[in-house]
Amino acid sequence: MTRRISVALLFLLFTVTTFAQNNYAKLDSLFTLLESNNKFMGSVAISEGGKILYSKSVGVTDMYSKRRATNATKYRIGSISKMFTSAMIFKAVEEKKIALDQTIEAYFPSVPNAKKITISNLLNHRSGIYNITNSGDYWTYYTKPKTEAEMVAIIAKTKSDFEPDSKADYSNSNYILLSYILEKIYKKSYGEILTEKITNPLGLKNTYLGNRINLGKNECYSFTYTENWDTEKETDPSIPLGAGAVVSNPTDLNIFIESLFAGKIISKKSLHQMTTIKDNYGMGIFQLPFDKRKGFGHTGGIDGFSSSLGYFPDSNVSVALTSNGNNFDNNQIMIALLSTYYAVPFEMPSFKTIALTEEELDKYLGNFASEELAMTIKVTRKADKLFAQATGQGEFPLDATKADTFEFLAAGIKMKFDLANQQMTLLQGGKSYIFRKI
Repeated sequence: MTRRISVALLFLLFTVTTFAQNNYAKLDSLFTLLESNNKFMGSVAISEGGKILYSKSVGVTDMYSKRRATNATKYRIGSISKMFTSAMIFKAVEEKKIALDQTIEAYFPSVPNAKKITISNLLNHRSGIYNITNSGDYWTYYTKPKTEAEMVAIIAKTKSDFEPDSKADYSNSNYILLSYILEKIYKKSYGEILTEKITNPLGLKNTYLGNRINLGKNECYSFTYTENWDTEKETDPSIPLGAGAVVSNPTDLNIFIESLFAGKIISKKSLHQMTTIKDNYGMGIFQLPFDKRKGFGHTGGIDGFSSSLGYFPDSNVSVALTSNGNNFDNNQIMIALLSTYYAVPFEMPSFKTIALTEEELDKYLGNFASEELAMTIKVTRKADKLFAQATGQGEFPLDATKADTFEFLAAGIKMKFDLANQQMTLLQGGKSYIFRKI
C-alpha cells in the first residue's frame, strides 16, 4: 500500500559503492546527517541469529509534543504485512484448511475470473485482479471504514487486467482477499489470527493489526515533507487488512523474518514454495540482491510510513527499517546498513544544492524519451524549481546539485543533462538510462 507514486519510477535493487571505510559509528553519523537535513525519521535494526548488532531511532512521533522516537516506537509497515499474511496462508495449507491450487469462486463469486484464480495466484500476484490502489477513486474513501462486502464489491467492479497465471503484476487487492479467506476459514478476525499464529508463538510484543493511531501505545503519526513536516491522513485499517495494516518495529520484524527462515512459523517445504521466484515475484516475498548476495524480504509504504525488511540466509542476518517520515531513499539507507554489516564501504550523502535563475532552469525544460524504458519524462518549471513527471506517475521536484545535475533524493534519482547533445541520463538503483529530447 502506498501513496508515493513518484518513488516507484523504477524497480530499485540494492547495489554497493566503493568509497570510505564504514563502521557503526559511521551509521550514527549518517542518521544524524539525515535527521538534521529533514530527510528521515524512523527506526532501524541489524540482527544476526537473533542478536541485535545495531539499532537506531531518530525523529519524533507527533508534531505536537515532539516526543522523540525510541526503539520501542511502533510504525505501520505497509506491504511488509503481506509477508505475515502469506505465512498464515501457508500455515492454513499445512493445517489442511485450504489448498494452494483451489480456486476462489466459493469465497468471492463476484470477482472476475474467480473460477480460474487460485490461492497460489493471489499469493504471487498472478491473479490478474485489478489493484484498487491504482484507481483515483481509492483516495476518496481510504480514510473511511469499509466492510468486507464493500471491499469485495470495489474489487469486483473492475474487469481483470490479464488472464490468471499468464503473467505477474503487483496488486494489493490479492492480499485483501487473502485476509478475508483467513477470516472465513478460521472464523476469527485477521488480528486474532495474527496473534494466535505468529505474534504470540514468537513473543512479538510490538506487532499487531493496526487501529486508529494511538500515541499512548508507543505508536506514531506519519509525515510528508514539503517546506516542513506535515502530518499525513490515516488509512483506515479495515481497507488494507493483511495487505498493509500491520503495525510493528524493526526488532520484531527481524525476529519474524529470522523465525520464518528457521522453520519456526511454517515448514521448510512451505518456505521453499513461498520463496520460489517467478517473473520477479515470490509468494508474499521478493528477492533482494546486495552485492553478490541473495536475500529475501519486502518493502512497504502507507500514508507517510515506509519500511523495508531483508534477510540473507548465508549470513543469518536481517535488516529492518521503519519510517514515519521520509524525504530520502530508503534503498540507500538499507545499502548503508548492509554495507556496515558486511564491511563494504559506502558513500555518505551530500545535501548541498546550488541556486539557478529561472532563465538558467529554462534550458532543461522539455520532454525526454527512452527506448530502454519505453517511457517519457516531462521536465517543467514552477518559479525557481524544476519538476519532472514520468509517464503515468506523479511529478517530483528536482534539486540542482551541480552544473547540469539534478536529484530527487526521496527516490534515489539523479538526472544529468547533456544540453549540447539534447539528452538526459537518468541514474537510479545503480543503473543508468539515456533519454533523448523529443
